[in-house]
Amino acid sequence: MPQNVALFFAMEIQKIKISEYTYDLPDEKIAKFPLENRDKSNLLLYKNGNIEKLIFTDIIEELPENNLLVMNNTKVIYARLIFHKTTGSKIEIFCLNPHQPAEYNLAFDAKGKSQWICIVGNQKKWKHGDLELKFDFQGEQKCIKARKIEKLESNQIIEFEWDNDLTFSEVLEAIGEIPIPPYLNRDAEEIDKTRYQTVYSKIGGSVAAPTAGLHFTENVFTGLAKKNITTAEVTLHVGAGTFKPVKSEEIGGHEMHTEFFRVNKATLEQIKAKLGNITAVGTTSLRTIESLYWMGVKRSLNKPDFNYIAQWEIYDLPVIPAEDAFDALLNSLDSDDEIKAHTQIIIVPGYEFKVANNIITNFHQPNSTLLLLVAAFVGNDWRKTYDFALNNGFRFLSYGDSSLLMG
Repeated sequence: MPQNVALFFAMEIQKIKISEYTYDLPDEKIAKFPLENRDKSNLLLYKNGNIEKLIFTDIIEELPENNLLVMNNTKVIYARLIFHKTTGSKIEIFCLNPHQPAEYNLAFDAKGKSQWICIVGNQKKWKHGDLELKFDFQGEQKCIKARKIEKLESNQIIEFEWDNDLTFSEVLEAIGEIPIPPYLNRDAEEIDKTRYQTVYSKIGGSVAAPTAGLHFTENVFTGLAKKNITTAEVTLHVGAGTFKPVKSEEIGGHEMHTEFFRVNKATLEQIKAKLGNITAVGTTSLRTIESLYWMGVKRSLNKPDFNYIAQWEIYDLPVIPAEDAFDALLNSLDSDDEIKAHTQIIIVPGYEFKVANNIITNFHQPNSTLLLLVAAFVGNDWRKTYDFALNNGFRFLSYGDSSLLMG
């Protein structure tokens, strides 16, 4: 695409009106709790413009043989910490991202002290001084303190200090709460500790679950293996920005959240080998693999910032064969065995998918970037798809049912 045409296309895409991507979602359609059995949820199949209601285990029959499922193995951390002032006021600290140390693994392994970027609830009641929380750990009483370090635009840098014989990960496990989505309008319960995680979650760092993966069970994986359907894992830590509504009239006025991801060499090689037969499990996996393609494009152009994808730059970059893009990435690894990157990619109608052939995803909120992503994949049929789900007993949002959208 000539540069002037690409620039015009990028500008036109930003004029998309969010009012054209909304629908009425009654509260009773929102799943407040998970089903008893993960894989007994409803599955909406969209294929060749046709829509069908199935059960999730039917996905074994519907996915093509030799398909590659790309899944996000991130694990939701117990990110919500509740402190009480001596006056009785409750202060909620929601840990978003590590600040010092900034690497997730170092932050979780830190002993004695760590700084995090946090959302502070009821902060008007916390004007000065440290907050303190005593807790029991394996029969011993421990203590953690929280102090404000710096106020950011909408968040705060909070320093935590605790007994240095514990890692911060152990502290979170002892006192933190699982951060279920705000639209559930309830407190976290014991069931959420296991059911707001995928069965393949491994790497801690998310404050929201990659919910499309919540439907998978070992029974489903066994059935898929019989069709030579394989899996590859990426790690993208889901931030609170995933719940951020689009408030601007046009999508160009919305600032997309940035998320960290990492992908090892073996997974890159798996994806390259299966190009043309790939299913993304969830929007986070899809954002990751599409970002990888554009990183490969930038690497082929010798751009030094190839491991960061800005919100709109993909609509200006040239298109190259997907195999060439992954070759460029693999050649960039040298002695390293993984890619570490950040992506702010926004996928909206008009985007042409480069890696994903199919998507497994739940039903998303109106006026959201995730709904725009679905519309990018199925076009104007997104409305037909959502009307079918609303009229046929599907449950919506994080604990709701899922869909298999086939390209």
